[in-house]
Amino acid sequence: MQSTTPPAGTGTPATGAVTRTVFGRTLRGEVVHRLELRLSSGASAAVLTRGAALQQLRVPDRDGTLGDVVAGLADVAAYEADTGYLGAVVGRVANRIAGGRFELEGTRHQVPVNDGAQALHGGVEGFDQRVWHAEEVTGGAGPAVRLRLVSPDGDMGFPGELLAEVVYALSEDASGVHLELAYRAGTDAPTPVSLTNHAYLNLDGPGTGTVEDHELVLAAGRYLPVDGGLVPTGELADVTGTPFDFRAPRRVGASLREADEQLLLAGGYDHNWVLDDCGPGRFATAAVLTSARSGRTLTVSTDRPGVQFYSGNFLTGAVRTPEGRPVRQGDALCLETQALPDAVNRPEFRTAEFGDVVLRPGQVWETRTVLTLAAG
Repeated sequence: MQSTTPPAGTGTPATGAVTRTVFGRTLRGEVVHRLELRLSSGASAAVLTRGAALQQLRVPDRDGTLGDVVAGLADVAAYEADTGYLGAVVGRVANRIAGGRFELEGTRHQVPVNDGAQALHGGVEGFDQRVWHAEEVTGGAGPAVRLRLVSPDGDMGFPGELLAEVVYALSEDASGVHLELAYRAGTDAPTPVSLTNHAYLNLDGPGTGTVEDHELVLAAGRYLPVDGGLVPTGELADVTGTPFDFRAPRRVGASLREADEQLLLAGGYDHNWVLDDCGPGRFATAAVLTSARSGRTLTVSTDRPGVQFYSGNFLTGAVRTPEGRPVRQGDALCLETQALPDAVNRPEFRTAEFGDVVLRPGQVWETRTVLTLAAG
């Protein structure tokens, strides 16, 4: 399923602006800024320097009414208390590393575990908890900001100094509002890299009800079964005849309560799908999410080989939107474009089809994902 969606920063020029305000301070005293990207139509996105987090994405519904479609929090204290990575750019390696252990160039490395026996999203203090440097980017089709982070050698057990950046660019044309996330990274020593954004999505608005009635398409004929630690077993399983077949539109909640072993292990969906048409040098549609209630449709396009679909299984209501609405189990979902999980420990996940998760000196790691939101 090749993407017909143009990336943000191309197509018909759009006017817009970036507004920077102080969002608060961390417990360490670091200033956190909020950068709002606004289009002339009123559509907007807000990004925080803490975690390079997408805090808000306001787009029209079928009636033209603007509304937020990502779960954000009201203040810095709420983000520091959160354990769900709301809207953050996670890394140095997204998803789980089995036992937090991996070996490179004959040297063993240990990432502090923070998800049972596994290291999740970069370990105990990943990129989601760091304050990134931000600057406005001009010259594109709409407002954009670049966020940069220096991760020193040995950070959370990872080798080499890593320079990471993500550019958020907002634009719109006749096909909808486009939010592009363009990532880059460089290193001075071999190190695994897999960044992604951990936005929680509800096309009717966070805290307004379940996403189980949203319809989802995943352009993937294979998925990765997991073990009890939610680490892939190594099998690339066919989705045919299983609750994991989203090749045609399927209600998110259609099979959530089936007695399927994989769904029981994860308490719902928390699995990686191996994308048919996406991967290194192949930018295409990964997922399409639709809500009949609001009329909004989200198309996710990427050049990553996998997408982690998480159905919000562990949301407890402790997360509250800036308006004070609790977000409970199943009230939001994540579609995280990424390398295949635990690839640093699995050579079969580091082929030409999927790309190598290990970045080496002299190389530049680049990837992009575009979220396109339309209403009808």
